[in-house]
Amino acid sequence: MAARRAVGAAVRGWRRAASGGAGAGGGVPGGGGAARSRLYEHVREGRSARPQLDVAALSEREVERRRGALRGGDLGGIVRSWARLGEVRASIARLQAEKDQVAQGVRALLAAHDKETAEALPAYTSLRAQGRQIRLELQQLLAEEATLDEQFYIQALQLPNRTHPEAPVGDESQARVVEVVGEKPVFTFKPKGHLELGESLDIIRQRWAPVACLGPSLLLPVRGRGAAAARARALRHDQAALQGFPTHDSPRPAARRRFCCGMQPNATPSPIYTIDPSRFEDLCLAGTSEVGIAGYFMDHAVRLEDLPLRIVCSSTCYRAETDTGREPWGLYRVHQFTKVEMFGVTAAESGAESEALLAEFVALQKEIFSELGLHYRVLDMPTEELGLPAYRKFDIEAWMPGRGKYGEISSASNCTDYQSRRLNIMYSDSARRLRHAHTVNGTACAVSRMLIALLECNQLPDGSVRVPPALQPFIGQTVLTRPPAPLLRYIGPNQPGGGPEGP
Repeated sequence: MAARRAVGAAVRGWRRAASGGAGAGGGVPGGGGAARSRLYEHVREGRSARPQLDVAALSEREVERRRGALRGGDLGGIVRSWARLGEVRASIARLQAEKDQVAQGVRALLAAHDKETAEALPAYTSLRAQGRQIRLELQQLLAEEATLDEQFYIQALQLPNRTHPEAPVGDESQARVVEVVGEKPVFTFKPKGHLELGESLDIIRQRWAPVACLGPSLLLPVRGRGAAAARARALRHDQAALQGFPTHDSPRPAARRRFCCGMQPNATPSPIYTIDPSRFEDLCLAGTSEVGIAGYFMDHAVRLEDLPLRIVCSSTCYRAETDTGREPWGLYRVHQFTKVEMFGVTAAESGAESEALLAEFVALQKEIFSELGLHYRVLDMPTEELGLPAYRKFDIEAWMPGRGKYGEISSASNCTDYQSRRLNIMYSDSARRLRHAHTVNGTACAVSRMLIALLECNQLPDGSVRVPPALQPFIGQTVLTRPPAPLLRYIGPNQPGGGPEGP
């Protein structure tokens, strides 16, 4: 009972701090105020198992090389809190044992004597005094445990994963090119961008965005042709049966902190769209189905003989990327897009299982992009581009002639046991003991960015676009051509004769 009261008091005090009240505590070093973790709250409320974080495996150097809220110097304080928490819990266990012994001694005296005689005995008085002292010490230690527990977890949950020893160190410019596949397309004319191509083919409409508020571009089903939308469906369909992967539908709103799987929803600027927090405190629009799939495995164990377990999920994703002001036109950075995501859960018997699954996902990505005839390169991403969960990450960038440079179309990450330690994703090993699984994720197809590369790399001098052979059975055409007459005529105010006064 005392433990529950101490925990309750700590949580109430922390909530007051999180809402700007007095008594702030549990702040992140250098964070400039009280931090909050809904995953931690979720655990403290008894709705999930406690995260089993392995902070001892990290070094200050690894933390410093990542781009996160914490710096290398913060690790020492977190480890000290963790060590002190262990000491306090050991002291609590010792005092609980002593308390039980005192209680047994009191019961023995009461069994051997009547109550009045027992209470007059010096041994009884000594035991009662010892019991009161133990309860006082326990009360103090339980309060310290609650404070240390909150302080440790809120900070430690923001630590990054370990880093693969071969990962390049530094920012995006330090990415290492692992492989280049295919040849850049050669044009006898100046290539157009995907937006110009799409609008001339009447399959992309840019100016629809201010009304829709969904993104800067719209893929249009024009006169039943729906070429761009058909391409999107074809791309999704082609990936839905990857090597026999089971398919999974991820919910569009996701509990952003409960299933955070190591992502930081409170980053500034935030890439996440929050659903009215006054009504739905934990909900946001999911930026990737990885979050929902990881949540699907939360607090579950998988049999060793069923591993590795692979799932592919096609979902609508929402991100606030265009708020950055970078590339506000076209399909490269949009608020809403469709993505096919691969997710895998594997064992950690030898430690090499997740690296093998990562290699398998990258091989699948390469197979997909090669079948589509794209020219691309595989990059081993540097430490500052890994995010918090990734141990190692490979990005694939396709050549986009209209942009005159490569653009990212997919990534694949090995998160080792980082997500499983936070979300209690386990597996039964060969001895039937529960161990933390490893998780791997990879983008099979980000439809909007794939369309950029496909349109720009397959364009013809007259503005038409070749359809790659792999997609022709789904689209029913070998070349996308401009319709004889547009379905609609744009009469915006920036056009000659446009507006209400136009002809």
